[in-house]
Amino acid sequence: MSAAARGCGGAPRGRAGEKQCSWASYMTNSPTLIVMIGLPARGKTYMSKKLTRYLNWIGVPTKVFNLGVYRREAVKSYKSYDFFRHDNKEAMEIRKRCALVALEDVKSYLLEECGQIAVFDATNTTRERRDLILNFAKENAFKVFFVESVCDDPEVIAANILEVKVSSPDYPERHRENVMDDFLKRIECYKVTYQPLDPDANDKDLSFIKVINVGQRFLVNRVQDYIQSKIVYYLMNIHVQPRTIYLCRHGESEYNLLGRIGGDSGLSARGKQFSQALKKFIEEQEIVDLKVWTSQLKRTIQTAESLGVLYEQWKILNEIDASYQDLVQRLEPVIMELERQGNVLVISHQAVMRCLLAYFLDKSADELPYLRCPLHTILKLTPVAYGCKVETISLDVEAVNTHRDKPSLNSHELPSRQSPVRMRRNSFTLRASADTVKRPRHHSLGSKPLHLLGPLPSLEARGPFPSLEAREGAEQPQLEVTAQVVPSLCSPSPPLPVVLSEIQTLPSILSRVSVSAWKSSSLDGIKKKKNKQLKNPLKTNPKT
Repeated sequence: MSAAARGCGGAPRGRAGEKQCSWASYMTNSPTLIVMIGLPARGKTYMSKKLTRYLNWIGVPTKVFNLGVYRREAVKSYKSYDFFRHDNKEAMEIRKRCALVALEDVKSYLLEECGQIAVFDATNTTRERRDLILNFAKENAFKVFFVESVCDDPEVIAANILEVKVSSPDYPERHRENVMDDFLKRIECYKVTYQPLDPDANDKDLSFIKVINVGQRFLVNRVQDYIQSKIVYYLMNIHVQPRTIYLCRHGESEYNLLGRIGGDSGLSARGKQFSQALKKFIEEQEIVDLKVWTSQLKRTIQTAESLGVLYEQWKILNEIDASYQDLVQRLEPVIMELERQGNVLVISHQAVMRCLLAYFLDKSADELPYLRCPLHTILKLTPVAYGCKVETISLDVEAVNTHRDKPSLNSHELPSRQSPVRMRRNSFTLRASADTVKRPRHHSLGSKPLHLLGPLPSLEARGPFPSLEAREGAEQPQLEVTAQVVPSLCSPSPPLPVVLSEIQTLPSILSRVSVSAWKSSSLDGIKKKKNKQLKNPLKTNPKT
C-alpha cells in the first residue's frame, strides 16, 4: 500500500486510524452498521436476532445492540407509557443519552473487537435520530444500511404484543389486559413523531430495505455491496408463520458398524428397523404438508423410502470430505429454503446435521464440530420469538455411537485410540484491516503446544533480521538438521528469528544448528575460490 493510499503519511494503524482517512469510507469491506427502523411491535428485534444469527453462522462477526437494554439500565423501573411521550423532556434526554452510549459500544465493537457488522436495534423513527447515526457512521468510516419494518395488520401487531411484550422486563407480574392497553398507548406516542423512510425525496440516497407486513412486500433502495445484498436476500426469505423442522440422521449403516467414515453403504438391520420406527412416528404426528428432504446417498434414501411419501434428494446434503467451514457455505441454500418453507423433515448425515443445528441454535464455530447428533434420534425444532425450541426424541432403536467429545488441550488426557483433531482457525477474514495478508493459523487440538526455541546467538550477532512478514512470498532458508523432525504448520513467527517445532509422537530431539556458521563457512569457501581464479586466470576450469 502506497503512502498516498494510507492517507495518513505512514503505515495504517488499524481501524481506529481509518476514521481520519477519507478513503476508508469507500473501502469495499468497511464495517457495516445496520440500523433498524419502525414502530414498537413490528418485529425489529425478531429480525435483528435472526439476521445476526445468520451472519455469524456464515462467518461474519456480528452483534446486536438493543437500545431497550440500555434504557432499562438507566431507568431501573418502568411505570407507564408516559415515559415515551414526545413532550416528556426529561425522558427524551435520557433516551438520547442511552442512544449515544449504545453507539459508543458499537464503535468499540467494530474498531477494537474486530467486529464486521453491528445491528442497532431501536425505533429510530425520526430523521433527527437517523441523521445523528449517519454522522456517527461517517466520522468512523462505517457503511450504513437501514432496515425498516412497516406493519398495518392489527392481528399481526396484537399477536406480537401477546407473544413477546407480555413477558418483557418492562411488565413484570402484570395482567395481560393491562399490558396490551399500555403498549398500544406507547405505540401511539411513537406515531406522533414517526417519519418513515421516503425513497422518492429525503432518503433517496440512503441504502435500505423496507419490509412491509412481515414479508408480504419489499422495497429495496441503493444496495452498496455484497454484504448488503446478502442481508436483503436473507430478509426476503424469512417468515413468521408457525412451523416445525425435524432433523435426523439416516438409519445405522453397514459402514457405521465397521467404524468406517464416508462411502455409500446401505442400512444395517437396525438401520432398517429405525426407518420403520420413523414411519410410525411421522404418522402419529399427523403433520400437515410435510416435506421430506434427503441427500443422494443410499443410506438416507433407504431411510426415506420406508415413509411411503414423496421426498426430494439434495446433492448439497451429501456428506463429502470437506471442512465444516466449507460445509456451512455449501449448505446456505438449504438454510434459505428451510426459512421459506413450512414443516420439513431433513434426513441427512452427522456433519450436515451439525451445521444445520448450529444455525438454528446459534452455536459458534468452536462448538459446531462437537454437537451431539446421535443415530436413531429425531431433533424437533420449533422456531419461537427470539430463538428456537429443541426437543430430542429417541425412537428406542439401538445403534453404534459415532460421537466424539471435544478433546482436551492437554494431549495426556486424550484416549489412547483418539488422534488429535486438526482445526483451521482464521483461515478467512472478511473485514477491513491494516494487515492485508491473512495467514491461516493451524492448531492441533490435543497435541503438544508449540515450543519456542529462543533466538540463536549466532544470528543475533549478525544484526537485524527481517521478519517473515517483510519477506512475504520469498523462499525461506533451508536448515540442515541431523535429527528426524515431524513437520508442522505454524503461525507466522515474531520479528526476531526463532524456530518453532511441534512434536507429537517423537521425543524432543530437535538439535540446533548454527545457521550463520554454516552460511559464513560456505561464503568464505566461495570467496577464496573466486580470489584464486582471479589471481590465476589460466588455471580456471573452462567447464566451470
